[in-house]
Amino acid sequence: MKAARFHGKRDVRIEDVPKPDRARLGPRDVLVKNRFCGICGTDLHEYAAGPIFIPTAPHPYTGAQLPQTLGHEYGGTVVAIGAEVTNVKPGDRVSIQPLISPRDDHYGKRSLYQLSDKLGIVGLMWPWGGMAEYSVVNDYNVFAMPDNVTDEQAALIEPTAVVVYAAERGGVRPGSSVLVTGAGPIGQLQILAARAAGATTIFLSDTNDNRLAMARAVLPDVITLNPRSDNVVEAIRDQTEGHVGVDVALECVGAEAATATCIEAVRRQGVVVQVGLHVGKPAVDGFTLTFKDIDLRGSWCYSTLMWPRVAALIGSGLLPAEKVVTRRIKLDDVVAEGFEQLLSPAGTELKILIDLA
Repeated sequence: MKAARFHGKRDVRIEDVPKPDRARLGPRDVLVKNRFCGICGTDLHEYAAGPIFIPTAPHPYTGAQLPQTLGHEYGGTVVAIGAEVTNVKPGDRVSIQPLISPRDDHYGKRSLYQLSDKLGIVGLMWPWGGMAEYSVVNDYNVFAMPDNVTDEQAALIEPTAVVVYAAERGGVRPGSSVLVTGAGPIGQLQILAARAAGATTIFLSDTNDNRLAMARAVLPDVITLNPRSDNVVEAIRDQTEGHVGVDVALECVGAEAATATCIEAVRRQGVVVQVGLHVGKPAVDGFTLTFKDIDLRGSWCYSTLMWPRVAALIGSGLLPAEKVVTRRIKLDDVVAEGFEQLLSPAGTELKILIDLA
């Protein structure tokens, strides 16, 4: 079968690899025929500057190492199951929850699987990934999809779970005012998640006017701001009750300047949620953080138990994640039409899906 495998920085190859053997499935294994797979910002960072998360020596829990089949935002159809699998059956359309960790360590016993020290991720630290024709995952990695969730939407549940969890970490509720920094795929999903949680006034800040225009198509009443031409903090204060700033700010870039903007733009006793991953160690304005009595919170991945709820949000239309998809490509074109397009400074693409049919 074909697979997109990461060998090193800017070295992703479409290779022929052995197809999984259903006769050798473990008792809790599930064999999936992959359908759609999204290119994540994490995949993009690996391609441009990796290996970062991808292990160069065998992963201590999963055993994965280079070369790595990429892809952790995906869904497909169950082909075969191990003898002890009870949650899905062959023929089920599924979405993949890609986090892999012990069920019995400190965090596993508390259902906080994403926090495990031994965490592995399908498509990054697992022998299989979504950018291939087939994959093998654990039974706890698959969730059957209801009829109102399409195959494309099934591949969008993973990034959508990230932003739903971040909105929950920030305490977004009906009537909230929210700032999102960064109009990339996660930022644009984040404004949809904020609206689904009940936010009424939503601001989005980014330096790319193309992406701000896309955001207005995704959510027509979002208030877009470009820090190169707008005083973001003053514009937000002018449009929030009492000139105090937003209730919640969600930083979806991983940039020091964006974090600083969130701290300035949030009201006193507001909440700043760091969603984007910082590459370095940014400076944080501790004085303002204290003086304004702000909560600064991290948001790592999601609860792995969220899949049915996020699927319901998408399937019902309350969170139309499919609006962020700007291109569909074939696996053979993943480098030229996928990674390289997403790295373009023009920023004309958001979410690219690989069609594996």
